[in-house]
Amino acid sequence: MAGSEPCARPILVTGAAGFIGYHTARALLARGDAVIGLDNLNDYYDPRLKQARLARLQQLPGFRFLRLDLVDRAGMDALFARERPRRVVHLAAQAGVRYSIQNPHVYVDSNVTGTLHVLEGCRHHGVEHLVFASTSSVYGANTKMPFSVHQNVDHPLSFYAATKKANELMAHTYAALYGLPVTGLRFFTVYGPWGRPDMALFLFTRNILAGRPIDVFNYGHHRRDFTYIDDIAGGVIAALDHVAAPDPAWSGDAPDPATSRAPYRLYNIGNNRPVELMHYIAVLEDCLGRKAEMNLLPLQTGDVPDTWADAEDLVRDVGYRPATPVEEGVRRFVDWYLEYYRDEAPAEPRVTNLG
Repeated sequence: MAGSEPCARPILVTGAAGFIGYHTARALLARGDAVIGLDNLNDYYDPRLKQARLARLQQLPGFRFLRLDLVDRAGMDALFARERPRRVVHLAAQAGVRYSIQNPHVYVDSNVTGTLHVLEGCRHHGVEHLVFASTSSVYGANTKMPFSVHQNVDHPLSFYAATKKANELMAHTYAALYGLPVTGLRFFTVYGPWGRPDMALFLFTRNILAGRPIDVFNYGHHRRDFTYIDDIAGGVIAALDHVAAPDPAWSGDAPDPATSRAPYRLYNIGNNRPVELMHYIAVLEDCLGRKAEMNLLPLQTGDVPDTWADAEDLVRDVGYRPATPVEEGVRRFVDWYLEYYRDEAPAEPRVTNLG
């Protein structure tokens, strides 16, 4: 649906109780869309945070929630047949680079099999446009900066990234075989209020406030294209409104990975301003009014030193550019964190992810 006019057929948001799903669903509801939120509320991180996000969504008119696992084929078939969503924002996934090293089977179940069930639902029930989450992790061993969707990404460094690359290939196949318009969005290190407890900003904040040291990998030499959550949600919705179409200039002699003869597009959503990790920590220290004690550690397996998004395709085609500086975004996160955890300590995450 272009714009905010109400529509009888809802938008389905998978992973609606997750970090990006929550903010995207809220933004869709705010402009008047009817939203069906799907989530399995698993315990990869503290389910109380997911329940709190969900409770806020359930207070808003136009929102309905369904607890369902993407791997439940019969349940997914029934959902699409019953609700017939007009458009789908597929954000549900097993996240985390480091967790994928110890638990690869979970990633196949959720990210590969689950995405297949979403694609099948869209194919059989007249979905106008599927927007799905990919990740900057697909760039893997690439070192040419900034990362461009027109680059080859055949060298992932984590199994998580491999499953996300598989999602891109699966989506292209459905676009080519069935004419299903699909848009993949590669997110770059998302942060902000209601964020995931396994992400670095959340863990750094918790440890600094508790007087504990923070683990700083790659000896602090990371650079990340930190992207504020409101910029991510805005980009998702702008992409959803811009239905993918075939690229008439696409050539099989020089195939462009970002476009196709099929209705298929890939975009980066990143701030296009890589920030030194040590500066990011300094901004956090300033917001908290406390200094961090740091454990400087080597680069972790599956991680990449730097990320930097070339987002010009998103600007040109969709008319959207992320713009929130880290100084503003980190301050908003800290304000939320101090309010949300005013009376209790957050649960310990299983792993830490810089993203």
